[in-house]
Amino acid sequence: MIRVCLLASGGMMPMPNRYLSSMLVSCKGSLLLVDCGEGTQILLKKLKWGIKAIDVICITHYHADHTAGLPGLLSTIGNSGRTEPITIIGPKGLKEIIKGLTVITPELPFKLNLIEVSDEGLKDYKDKEYYIGAVPVEHSLECMAYSIEVKRNRKFDKNKAESKNIPREFWRILQKGETVQCEDKMFTPEMILGKERKGIKVSYCTDTRPVDKLIDFIRQSDLFIGEGMYGDDDYLEKAKENYHMLFSECAYLAKEADVKELWLTHFSPSIKDPEEFLYKAEEIFPNSKIGEELMIKELNFEKD
Repeated sequence: MIRVCLLASGGMMPMPNRYLSSMLVSCKGSLLLVDCGEGTQILLKKLKWGIKAIDVICITHYHADHTAGLPGLLSTIGNSGRTEPITIIGPKGLKEIIKGLTVITPELPFKLNLIEVSDEGLKDYKDKEYYIGAVPVEHSLECMAYSIEVKRNRKFDKNKAESKNIPREFWRILQKGETVQCEDKMFTPEMILGKERKGIKVSYCTDTRPVDKLIDFIRQSDLFIGEGMYGDDDYLEKAKENYHMLFSECAYLAKEADVKELWLTHFSPSIKDPEEFLYKAEEIFPNSKIGEELMIKELNFEKD
């Protein structure tokens, strides 16, 4: 089971009634944050899931509305008593960006593990409970979309183990993923495990045009949080010019990728009421929702 919170849904600049878009994922006591614009700390405080437990921070790109809150957040985490390392993942240039941002937080009591994502993207990077994927998207500077997966262990298949005459004393070892060598025989976990089981997948993408590679990347996500910078299709040329998406374009991605649910986010400050344009997405992908501050969803493994 994981919990997902869309902390807020604003784009470009914080507004009196709309903070900047970011996402928090919680699993087994570990927290993963995607983006950290100005005011993110306030939302984290409102949410009350904790700050000290943030183990991973993923940055989509280095515009201020996605990074300006990072120094203050790291300082607050440091003041909470945390000493364990924190992993920060971002596009090329991450080391230089973090060096600049942390000038005003020079004495953090924990190490920062920095992972720069190449043009090839990132696949199944494991940190704590999460498998993290990233793929480059199309914005005015280097930008990444992210997927966060919690994988599900395969079931032990007793009949399979017995049919292969695997000694019982090895079953528990093999279930842990370890290989056993006994005299001239080798036993592998594959020999006692059942079929693959679907885990939980959440995808997050802002600041991009609707590039085709996103469809495979977000495919079969339980939840896709995607950009809706502009609601009205009349803004298509502006969206192309500024490398953003319309509600309808994001909904098309959700439909083609066979995701279960879409939350639109990263709204232009010019959109006063995003609900006014929700029908643009629903016509294409009915299970579309307008992202709201501190919007939460609990996701569980599917029943066998």
